[in-house]
Amino acid sequence: MSRFLVLTSSAEFESHLATALGDAHEVQVLASEAAGGSPGHLLARNLGGAVDVMVFGPDIRTEQMLAMAAGLEHAFPDIVLVLVANAAPELMLAAMRSGVRDVLPPDTEAGRMRAALERAAETSRSRKQLASEEAGQKSVRGRVISVMSPKGGVGKTTVATNLAVGLAKLAPMGAVIVDLDLQFGDVASGLGLEPQYTINDAVTGAASSDAMVLKAFLSRHPSGAYAMCAPRRPAEADLIKPAHVTTLINQLSLEFPYVILDTAPGLGEEVLAVLELATDGVWVCGMDIPSIRGLNHGLEVLRQLDLMPPSNTIVLNFADKRSGLTVQDVEATVGLPVDIILPWSRTLPFSTNAGVPLLQDSRRDPALKGLRNLIALLGPNSSTPASKNAHRRDEKP
Repeated sequence: MSRFLVLTSSAEFESHLATALGDAHEVQVLASEAAGGSPGHLLARNLGGAVDVMVFGPDIRTEQMLAMAAGLEHAFPDIVLVLVANAAPELMLAAMRSGVRDVLPPDTEAGRMRAALERAAETSRSRKQLASEEAGQKSVRGRVISVMSPKGGVGKTTVATNLAVGLAKLAPMGAVIVDLDLQFGDVASGLGLEPQYTINDAVTGAASSDAMVLKAFLSRHPSGAYAMCAPRRPAEADLIKPAHVTTLINQLSLEFPYVILDTAPGLGEEVLAVLELATDGVWVCGMDIPSIRGLNHGLEVLRQLDLMPPSNTIVLNFADKRSGLTVQDVEATVGLPVDIILPWSRTLPFSTNAGVPLLQDSRRDPALKGLRNLIALLGPNSSTPASKNAHRRDEKP
């Protein structure tokens, strides 16, 4: 199944494209105004897997299309670009020079349009295969899952520790959690660990360049997960710089299939540094107005900085109908769908306080289903978090 990202505000063209492609491919439609941003900003709004083909609809402004095509061709050459327009020869030439592979009239018969777009998808697969072959002996990096929240007190560490335990069950000895709340991190207590070493030991000396030494500074959890714990005293956090964190995450991603990052609240230097490496963002939000607004502002900042991870999952914690808010209210505010809902629970925060994550003992709790769904979204055989949004129209936030 190929993935198409379509830029258009034309309902007529969107309907024609849906008829041409049917249900055999994943399609996400963005409003044509999205072409006015940068390629990174545009792809940050992709809610599915890797994009194979970018389709510019007939209503895209020419100058925006040409600028976006040139940027995509330079930064993401494996994405094949297709323009749908009644193009004059001059425009066709300019489009081709900008990286557009094919130009199709808007009234192209559905069968021919499907064939042309499938050829484009095949070209994309060939480009990806060639890039993979050229990589040769380059090491394969694991997924770097950054668990974040602009506001504190929303259960971020609870989600991160359960994520580490759940992934460790699926990939024994293949998951490591890093506590990047360097001043007040609670991963150690949330996992019931008494670490002999902390992140301070790992970013200095031989550990900073030797993977075997680095592994000696990790703490082993009974679930099979590993943990790199925060400094014992807040003052020690000042010794750790963003460059230290980046090097550490790079090292761990070469050794583990899953690197889970429990970040500090907000968007500090360390958080921005690791977002350059993150393959997945897990955003934890409480069911209260300050938390929801904080998440909305945080997402907007990262879009402006082109630092949104390729894949993003929204986790709504403490969900409660009595709060006066609905899931739809949250989605309307942050501009992304809520993927995981964790109902209000007495057990979930208690399990963190006790140092025994809910997924470690699987006690009965309303939040257990949501946590298992989160593991399924990010596990070894997972589909992308937003696969359910195929053909879903993503309006501009």
